[in-house]
Amino acid sequence: MQDVRDILTRLEHTFRWVPDWVFGLALITAAVAVALVVHSIAQRIVHRMVGPKNSVAPMLLDRTSGPTRLALCLAAVALVLPLAPLDDLLRQALGHFFGVSVIALVGWISIRAVDMASVRYLDKFRLDVAENFLARKHVTQVRVFKRVTDTLIIIIAVSTALMTFDSVRQYGVSLFASAGAAGLIVGLAARPLLSNLIAGLQIAITQPIRIEDAVIIENEWGWVEDIASTYVVIRLWDWRRMVVPLSYFIERPFQNWTRDAQSLIGAIALHVDYSADVPAIRKKLEQVAKDSRLWDGAVVNLQVIDTHPRTIELRALVSARNAPQSWDLRCEIREKLLAFIRDEMPQALPRDRAILAPAVDDFGRAFLRGAPARGRAAAPSRN
Repeated sequence: MQDVRDILTRLEHTFRWVPDWVFGLALITAAVAVALVVHSIAQRIVHRMVGPKNSVAPMLLDRTSGPTRLALCLAAVALVLPLAPLDDLLRQALGHFFGVSVIALVGWISIRAVDMASVRYLDKFRLDVAENFLARKHVTQVRVFKRVTDTLIIIIAVSTALMTFDSVRQYGVSLFASAGAAGLIVGLAARPLLSNLIAGLQIAITQPIRIEDAVIIENEWGWVEDIASTYVVIRLWDWRRMVVPLSYFIERPFQNWTRDAQSLIGAIALHVDYSADVPAIRKKLEQVAKDSRLWDGAVVNLQVIDTHPRTIELRALVSARNAPQSWDLRCEIREKLLAFIRDEMPQALPRDRAILAPAVDDFGRAFLRGAPARGRAAAPSRN
């Protein structure tokens, strides 16, 4: 340490024509630059030592690169700041900035730690498999808890940094002293944020929705793509995105097609004539379902569910492994049943029936006009 002081004394004597505050700031800047160079060199050395075979260490180094860089810079500033020839006002300002930076560093490290822990935990679960119920459950819980934890860390870090300012600290004390109307105003202003945060915790615990759940919201069908700290992103069937507040899933009803399992039963409605051969259509339905790769082999059925003045209504039920396959299977079966009815029993297509006859008044007038003519023609035969 004495050697460093001697070097700084010599440099200050050499550049005595430079103002002290400029020399001090230049010294701090040089220390930060040296710290950045040392961090870059050390990171490259560690990457080469670890190698590509270890999958955990590179991820750890990449995710901690920013916090370690900032920590090394703060360490360099802490080492040089007492030795820099600065006046008390500038030294106090730089010390305050250093304290705020340390608080930011602690918050950053906490967020990175939560992120790495969540990623490490979720590595054992896969969402790209057919039976991913357990994976979706854990992914949803971890993501929601991570977002809520990150939000709390940011709030605590920002509030702690702000409390280092005298004016903000005095305002906070006065706010606590008059915790009546001011607290009510702050509570009302923060109600949407707090309600969504609480809804996020409820969703993480009770899980009415999970990642990749198939849901119907506001007559729109899609999948839960992401659950953030205050909103949910729904990936609709036509690739649009619907953003819904978290509180919506706690306060309003919605449909979840994959709450406990992904298998679904799809319904196909057909209107046919009364002369339709229902057993033949049922046999064709079973054949089409067995030949389709989308059918899961669980449910296939055809019933007459209603009658109408012109037609009878048939309902075909078929099951599939998930919602997209259920939709495709329904479309396939509907198309093939319509082709079967059109080609094999066209008499079963809906048609209108009517009895064609003249109206009663017209028929009566025609009859009356014809009766005298027949009478006049028959009159000469009586002589």
